[in-house]
Amino acid sequence: MAVGTERLTKVAEANIAVAMAVMGLKYAAYRLTGSVALYSDALESIVNIITALIALYAISVAGRPADRRHQYGHHKAEYFAAVVDGVLIVVAALLIVHAAWGAISAPKPVAPPGIGMAVNLAATVINCGWALFLIAWGRRNSSPALIADGWHLTTDVVTSIGVLAGLVAGAATGWPYADPALAILVALNILWAGWTIVRGSVSSLMDEAVPPPLAAELRELIAASATGAIEVHDLKTRMAGRATFIELHLVVPGAMSVAAAHQICDRIENAVKGRIPDADVLIHVEPEAEAKHAGVLVL
Repeated sequence: MAVGTERLTKVAEANIAVAMAVMGLKYAAYRLTGSVALYSDALESIVNIITALIALYAISVAGRPADRRHQYGHHKAEYFAAVVDGVLIVVAALLIVHAAWGAISAPKPVAPPGIGMAVNLAATVINCGWALFLIAWGRRNSSPALIADGWHLTTDVVTSIGVLAGLVAGAATGWPYADPALAILVALNILWAGWTIVRGSVSSLMDEAVPPPLAAELRELIAASATGAIEVHDLKTRMAGRATFIELHLVVPGAMSVAAAHQICDRIENAVKGRIPDADVLIHVEPEAEAKHAGVLVL
């Protein structure tokens, strides 16, 4: 297992521990109050544990080296994990709506929310700090699974804050439907989060290119490193988790030796990997007389 994968695995393992601790706190808050809104918050934390387990498994699979059946590696495993995360979020939202509908049909008094709110607030603070860490760490290490988990926890933080605010409003007004109505709003917010995660992951599974600013930077690096060549064309990129695949056609003078063309290719590859260490660079060399001149990057 690569060193980068070992670091990601440790973070994913810590993610499971944090999710379990937060679930325990939120369930305790629900038991103290009987609030269906706090119950919905605790239910989403169960989903957090499941998604954390899936993220850990996906990271371990994505870190496996290429083999005979998967010659480009297993990098996309994390995107599948993110899709599953989104689906489970939707399931959690539907369960919350079911519980809230039962509370609307037969409203029950909610115990004074003081201590329950304090416990839930502690869980929310932990979730907020951990979500920010996961997003930053996931981006720095190109881990779609951890990024998706971080954004999932961010929506959890937002809904928790909404739950706490709603409990205060419900206690102040005494309206019996405030609690279940708030739970339904939480479910709608969770549904939106699930859709966002699934949409982003599916886009990446469709071999999405690198972001435009990075693409422009790559073009500059390639142009600066291709001294001796005539032009570059058909520059293509795609991302797969921590791996970035880059392909290009390099046009050289027809009389140039193979050794000289190879040196240019080495310079280009080294420059690209200096910017993207995990890049997989494929360069097709063409003599000037046979160049297609499509999508030309003039050197």
